[in-house]
Amino acid sequence: MISQKLMSHADLQSAKQQMLRRQLRGRGIREVNVLAAMTKVPRERFVASAMCDEAYADRALAIDCRQTISQPYIVGLMTQALELSGKETVLEIGTGSGYQTAVIAELAREVISIERHEVLSKQADAVLAELGYENVTLVVGDGTLGLPDRSPFDRIIVTAAAAQYPPALFEQLREGGILVIPLGGCDCQMLQAIRKLSGRSKTENLSACRFVPLVGSQGWPE
Repeated sequence: MISQKLMSHADLQSAKQQMLRRQLRGRGIREVNVLAAMTKVPRERFVASAMCDEAYADRALAIDCRQTISQPYIVGLMTQALELSGKETVLEIGTGSGYQTAVIAELAREVISIERHEVLSKQADAVLAELGYENVTLVVGDGTLGLPDRSPFDRIIVTAAAAQYPPALFEQLREGGILVIPLGGCDCQMLQAIRKLSGRSKTENLSACRFVPLVGSQGWPE
C-alpha cells in the first residue's frame, strides 16, 4: 500500500473519480450540482493525515471524539435530498469533520452548522477557512435545539441518528422546507427526507443507514 505521505495528487484524483463513478453515479446520485460539488471539495482535507489514502473509500471513517465522516454515497444522497437551488439558508446539525458542510456550502446561500464537540468545530473551522468558504458559520452547542434566533431555515440536515426528529428542529423549518435526518434505533436507521407542508410532515424514505447517535436535550442522553 502506498503510504499517505507518498500519495500523489494524481492518486487522490483517481480515487475521487472512482468514487464519483462507482459510489455516486452507480448508485443513483444524478443531480449534476451535487456531483460537481463533490468533485470540487477535497475530501482528503477532512480526514486524519494517516487516513488520507482512504479518503474516498466506500465507507465511513473515524474522526476525533468518537465521531465519523459519512461514506461518500450517504453524503451525496443527503445533499441531493435537500434539493438546493443556491438560495437557501441551511442549518446543519453535527459539523463533524466539516466535509458535509463544505459540500452544502457549494450549493446553498448560507450554511449554519452546530457541533457539540468544540474540538471538532475548531478543526472544521480551520479547514473550511483554508479552503476559502465564507458562507459558513460554525456554532458549538446542543444541535437538537437548533438556533431559534436564526430561524426559520429553508433546509435542515442532521448527521446523527435520533429515535424521532427533534420537535425544535421541525418548528424551525420553513413552510415547504426539507429536513433530512436518520431515524431509528442506535444500531440501524432509515434516512428520511421530511417536507413541511401546512405545518405537517410528509416523509420519504431514502435508504437504510447507520449513524452515530444524536446526543442532546431532544435526542439521546450523553
